[in-house]
Amino acid sequence: MKPQLVEPDHTAVLTMEMQRGVVGDLSAIDSLADAVVAGRTIEHAARLAAAARGVGARVVHCTAEFRPDLAGTAINSPLIAVMARRPDHMRIGTPSTEIVPEIGLDEADLVVPRLHGVSPFTGTSLDAALRNLGVTTVIATGVSVNLAVLGLCIEAVNLGYQVVLATDAVAGVPRDYADAVIENTLALLATRATVDDIIGAWQTSAAGVRA
Repeated sequence: MKPQLVEPDHTAVLTMEMQRGVVGDLSAIDSLADAVVAGRTIEHAARLAAAARGVGARVVHCTAEFRPDLAGTAINSPLIAVMARRPDHMRIGTPSTEIVPEIGLDEADLVVPRLHGVSPFTGTSLDAALRNLGVTTVIATGVSVNLAVLGLCIEAVNLGYQVVLATDAVAGVPRDYADAVIENTLALLATRATVDDIIGAWQTSAAGVRA
């Protein structure tokens, strides 16, 4: 991966549903939470977010939430139907919608919530916010490779962004299926790189500036 691809002044790290009610202590999807623990996904994403903040790349949290009355949410898929039936789970303002504490919220971070669907760009302010920040490259992290991360990558490419997939900061279930999606689908959309690769690229850029 060329360091120019992820230059901090035009790059944003997107965390996808790295929320307590999705992957954290309040998760309602045991298999996904287990995959996140096994892959140390939160740890890797947290390290990447911290490094991004350190070099001036923006961190944007793409979150899911519901209004208490479910207004604005179409119950049009089995996944959303299951989530919507759980009282108070992922409702606006509840602990389940919070970003996991390992990643946390910095004052420079942006949070872009959505009330519907399974991916972050459609019907949200994400695209406008990124363009207004001068972002041309997005780094995808979070869950799940099955749906939201896949949707993020497809939408970002369709909108003209360069996409980097932080391969050790994403998760899906089952693991072998997630690996197959990364290898056979996401590899056609995004540059694959580990968190160490990305941080190394930032360090290379910083060294070049100092020189």
